[in-house]
Amino acid sequence: MTDALYMPLLFTRDVLDPIPELTARRETEPVSILELPFGIKAYLVTGYDAAKEVLGDATTFSNAFGNFGEGDEQDPGGLGMTDPPYHTKLRRLLTPEFTMRRLQRLQPRIDAIIAEQLDAIEAAGAPADLVHLFALPIPSLVICELLGVPYSDRDDFQALSTARFDLGSEASPLDTIGTSLDYLQTLVLRERADPGEGLLGMLIREHGDELTDRELAGIADGILTGGHETTASSLSLGVLALLQSPQYFAQLGTADEDAVHRAVEELLRYLTVVQVAFPRFARTEIQIGGVTVPAGQMVLVSLSAADRDAILAAEGAPSMDAFDPTRPAGSHLAFGYGIHRCVGAELARMELRAAFPALARRFPTLRLAVPIADLAFRNSSIVYSVQTLPVAW
Repeated sequence: MTDALYMPLLFTRDVLDPIPELTARRETEPVSILELPFGIKAYLVTGYDAAKEVLGDATTFSNAFGNFGEGDEQDPGGLGMTDPPYHTKLRRLLTPEFTMRRLQRLQPRIDAIIAEQLDAIEAAGAPADLVHLFALPIPSLVICELLGVPYSDRDDFQALSTARFDLGSEASPLDTIGTSLDYLQTLVLRERADPGEGLLGMLIREHGDELTDRELAGIADGILTGGHETTASSLSLGVLALLQSPQYFAQLGTADEDAVHRAVEELLRYLTVVQVAFPRFARTEIQIGGVTVPAGQMVLVSLSAADRDAILAAEGAPSMDAFDPTRPAGSHLAFGYGIHRCVGAELARMELRAAFPALARRFPTLRLAVPIADLAFRNSSIVYSVQTLPVAW
């Protein structure tokens, strides 16, 4: 694999499917060598079992930001790029706020936000862009509600999140991290002075002495990073997948909770919008899927490839490359696995379970307003998404 080809391999798709080259690697070499720019070599994991082995082993593998040799001023903090015991500390503080019991308090506001965006779609008239009227604002406003962010800051949140994942941006990823942290640290200072009812206010009231301003900004950045662009992409691509079966989409508006649950879990698996997990680095030499990975080597896990692995298919069931909304919910890696599994997974599920049926109820005849071949996708982003989604009804 040459330097010029690693980006398409990791981040390009054939509409909603991984490209054939990535599928071929999974089927022939579930663990293979990938040549990155500047002479860097990584080990690419595409098989489901090998992916779980890497993601679930925080002892052998590190994904701390320090592995990249950058200074503390650019360290994003938060959960995503930290190791125990620091990771354990942050997770202990955050986990209670992301249980279903605590998150239920947000359900009325989530439903209201969705209803407001459906009104906006109707007011815009057909054709309407579902990305900007539905997929982007819903998670943005929910995160504002969760963190206690002023409504007026929602556009800044969207811009920060989108830039973080776009590897084709003129700004470097580290510059984007620094900009995000600077902005969020200003928000933390406001909350220090007058703690609100959101997550940041709660952390300041209950654990303010344990966390620095930069750590709190890192936590907020992690929630923004993990919860906005990912959920927005799941919403837009989820609608695109559902509209390939218009009759099923219309029925979703009156489906029971179990049917909605199965559909959402299948969409999460089928789409796996976070294409690659945070890089891991082997602390010691280790065997993964029969391949020896030397100490210090970078390991990249292709989540999108692993979630299409044939070993996940039940006997007699459709191929894992098929979208089957009636498929029994199984174990997928859309939220990661192990200690770094997305802490906000249940919040994302709440949004998706509420948004798709509500959209189908309001617009049961929803359809694409352009041929699917005319849609433009973001092929240089860790989080795969569609740029616009024009619909009519």
